[in-house]
Amino acid sequence: MSESTSLKAKTVVLVHGGFVDGSGWESVYNILRQDGYNVAVVQNPTISLAGDVAATKAIVAAQSEPVILVGHSYGGAVVTEAGNDPNVAGLVYITAFAPDAGESVSTLIKDPPPDAPVPPIVPTPDGYLLLDKTKFHASFAADVDAEKAAFMADSQVPWGVEALNGTISEPAWKIKPSWYLIATDDKMIPPAAQRFMSERAGSTVAEVEGSHAIYVSQPNAVAAIIEKAAGAVKAAAG
Repeated sequence: MSESTSLKAKTVVLVHGGFVDGSGWESVYNILRQDGYNVAVVQNPTISLAGDVAATKAIVAAQSEPVILVGHSYGGAVVTEAGNDPNVAGLVYITAFAPDAGESVSTLIKDPPPDAPVPPIVPTPDGYLLLDKTKFHASFAADVDAEKAAFMADSQVPWGVEALNGTISEPAWKIKPSWYLIATDDKMIPPAAQRFMSERAGSTVAEVEGSHAIYVSQPNAVAAIIEKAAGAVKAAAG
């Protein structure tokens, strides 16, 4: 790894996905901070992929050292594009999309296998997407307690169709080391799709039994793979 991407200090940038905001990272943030990491959280507008990449790169640029860039769900598409920034030393995907060049979240989900669960996405009249509140707990956050899942459902951030359709120009996982946490009970991104994307990206993989909201329900497992990535990049940098 070049000197420009060596990781001498421990800095992590967390990128959320669709329907939610950066506050869901709070428990992961607290663990990483307690373990001595510098942590920044991106607040994506989730209106367009280009806008979210710009928001993420602005946070990356504000750090004083190279970072581990972490994406959950749609945030994986964001870090796949934003991760080309020279200040990014490694990528971590948390049950996330990892598109190839020319792919988007839309193209990755267009032909689900017959037995795959169908996310309860509801289009809005003004061109955005939401999840059916009555099905949010079961589909997005099955292992999150009911009260918190209800809050997540009621505080959804509308996800722009333009973000869903935004295509990757050059995937950062082709030139940066990556790690991938597969949630084996995910009802939003089928585990088989996660395994395909992580294998294609050449990621170091861990599997944990959990829902799509594993970053909320199992922050220790999420923090562990982030810290593993940071340690591996630091060791590689020498």
